[in-house]
This record gives sequence, C-alpha cells and structure tokens, in this order.
Amino acid sequence: MNGRMQFVLVLLLAGMSFFAGYGFGKQENVPKADQETAGKQQEAHGHGNDRGSAVSMTTDAVWSAENAKAGENATLRIHIQDEEGKPVENFDINHEKLLHLIVVSKDLSYFDHIHPEYKGGGDFEITTSFPAGGEYKLIADYVPAGGSTTTQTEWIKVEGTSVDAVPLQPDRHHSKIVDGLQVTLQNDHPRAGQDFELNFLLEDANTKEPVTDLEPYLGAVGHVVILSEDTEDYLHVHPVDEKAKGPEARFVTNFPNKGIYKIWAQFQRDGKLITVPFVVEVE
Repeated sequence: MNGRMQFVLVLLLAGMSFFAGYGFGKQENVPKADQETAGKQQEAHGHGNDRGSAVSMTTDAVWSAENAKAGENATLRIHIQDEEGKPVENFDINHEKLLHLIVVSKDLSYFDHIHPEYKGGGDFEITTSFPAGGEYKLIADYVPAGGSTTTQTEWIKVEGTSVDAVPLQPDRHHSKIVDGLQVTLQNDHPRAGQDFELNFLLEDANTKEPVTDLEPYLGAVGHVVILSEDTEDYLHVHPVDEKAKGPEARFVTNFPNKGIYKIWAQFQRDGKLITVPFVVEVE
C-alpha cells in the first residue's frame, strides 16, 4: 500500500471513530404512544425514595414533635421550605390531599397513614398519638406546585414504656382477614429490579363471595405502601385501575433491592378504612 492510500485510510478510520463517539446510527425515536405508555407505567409504579426530587425546585422539611409520649396526643408539624430557607407556599393536590404522612414504628409493627392540615406558609400540622415508646419514622409525600412528588423523612423518639420488637418474618400464607374482608395477595414472589404486579383478590370473609362494592379511598380503589425491613426503601403505590371496585385490585411496582419488605394494602368498604399487612421476601 503506497503512502497516499495509507493517508486516506487513516483519515477514513478517524472519521468513523469520531461519528461513532457521538452515537450516530444509534439514536432511537420512541413513538409518542410508547412515551405515553411509559408515563402511565411510571404513575402506576407510584413513588418513593425521592428526597427533594421536585422538578422545579429542591425542597426540604423541618420537623417538630410536641409532647411525643406514648398514649398521649402529640402535635406533629412539618415546615416545607426551598433551598434558600423560604417557605413553599403552594402545593398540588395528590390523591385528594396536599400531604400524605406515613408513620411506622422501627420494627414496622405499627403503621398509620394520616393527612396533616395545611396552615399556610409551608406549615402542615396534625394531632396524633403513638401506642408505645420508642423510635418512629415519619415519611411525608407532597407535590410543590409545578413540581413532582417529593418524599421527606425523619426519625423521632417517643417517650414512654416500649414494647418488645416484633420480628419481621415473611408470611407463609398470603391471605388475611381484616374487618370482615378476606384479602389474598395472589402473586407473592417478587424479584428485585423488575416490574412486579401486586394482585389482591377481595372476598367477603363470611360468605366467600367476591367483593364488588369497594368505595374510593383518596380517589382510588386502594393504596399500597411498602417499606424494606431497614425502612430505607419506601414505595407508595397507586392502582393500575383507580376506578375498580373489586374483586381484584392491581398495583405495579418495582422493588429496588432484595430483602424482606412489609406491604400495607388499604381499601375502603361501608365507610370503613381497612388496612391489610403482608410481609414478602424479594429475591
């Protein structure tokens, strides 16, 4: 090969490397329909582990707990502020509420899903009580106006007599009866990092007839909250079909890591909120 041909070949190879480095020929155009489907799947997955994840701003929460003693009324306050420490004034409604507050004991034996009142100026407040002394984790979900769902958490110490921790063991049977409602988790072998559909089958515990009269709870057939054993992985999942009334309620989520997780499924029937817990092991 003469020198001129070698020079041309070097230039050709260099050009191919340059364009390959910028991904020419690898860009994929996703159809709009597929984009919309992906968005709906993301909504179905719910949210969690989103500390300060708003699109238009980064927010933080300042927590305070007054008179946090077992068996007594305690006042919880949550102040939402921006990066400069200024109050966040406006919030979008998310499933009929401005802020969802999840309260769990350290061993996950206690669970509550409550909704503090907005006082203005970024301040939310609620009066609640704790069953025993010990550590509790507070998890707040909210949407700053124009932003995305944001999750903030805090541990608090509740004074008073504590109780022995309840070991978290995966359930052998995934069918529970709570307040006359029999709820069966039909698929109970999730794998980490994969989309997983939680299918709940609901029956009347006495008649064994399929339940088809579920009432909307916070604008949907139900809600599911999931926490890992160490409380680090948190998922707040909404149903695939929000207008369903039973006997099935389907939710799609993605467990980020392997390990033991506790699931709380919440449904409403005859004006009563029913919370059904399950414990699963994610492989």
